[in-house]
Amino acid sequence: MSRRVWLPLGAVVLVVNAVQWVVAEAVTAAAWTDPPYSYAANYISDLGVPDCGTQFQGRDICSPAHSLMNASFMVEGILFATAVVLLARLVEGRARRVIIALAIAHGVGMVLVGLFHGSPDGPSAGLVIHVAGAGVGILCANTIAIIAGSLRSLGQPPAYRVFSITVGALGLLSEGFVSVSASTAGVFERGGVYSWLLWSVVTGTVLLVRNRRRAAMVESVSV
Repeated sequence: MSRRVWLPLGAVVLVVNAVQWVVAEAVTAAAWTDPPYSYAANYISDLGVPDCGTQFQGRDICSPAHSLMNASFMVEGILFATAVVLLARLVEGRARRVIIALAIAHGVGMVLVGLFHGSPDGPSAGLVIHVAGAGVGILCANTIAIIAGSLRSLGQPPAYRVFSITVGALGLLSEGFVSVSASTAGVFERGGVYSWLLWSVVTGTVLLVRNRRRAAMVESVSV
C-alpha cells in the first residue's frame, strides 16, 4: 500500500473514530430522560449499562440506548487502533513498535469496555474487566498523543507538537481528579477521554491538509 493511500486513509479513519463517538454519546444521552443524564456527574460508562433503574455509587442509571453506546466504544477502539497502526509508518524504529503496541492495547481495551458494561448488577468479573479496559484505553491513547508530539522526526510544526503533548498530559492528569467529587466525576472522566478524541480530529485534519499540499507540490513540479 503506497503512502498516497495509507496516509489519507489513516487520517480519515482517525477523524471518523472521534466523530462517531461524540455523535453516539449525544444520541444515547438524549435518550436518557428519567432521570436526566448529567454530563457533569454521570460517567460515560453509565450510558452503556443495560439495567434500567440501577443505582450505582449514588447515581440512578437508566440508559435506553445502551446498545448504541456500547457499540460505539468498540467501534472507536477498532478505528483508533487501525488508524494509528496505519499512520505509525511515519515513524521509524522502536518508536513505531511502541506506538503500534499502545494502539492495539487501546483497541482491545475499548472493545472490552463495550462487551462488559459497568453495572454492579452484572457479574463482578465483568465490572472489573470494564474498568480495566477503560483504564488501558485512556492511558494508551493519551500516551500516543504525548509521543506524537515529542517526535521531531514527524516533521510537524511546533504548534502541533505543543498541542499534542499538552492535550495528552492534561488527559492523563484529568483522570486523577475523577474521584474528588461525585458532582464533577463526569467532567474529569471526560477530560481524559475527550483529550484523545480532540487529538484524533486535529491530527487527522493536519495530516490530510499537509498531504494535500504535498500532492499539489509534487504535481506542480511534475508539470
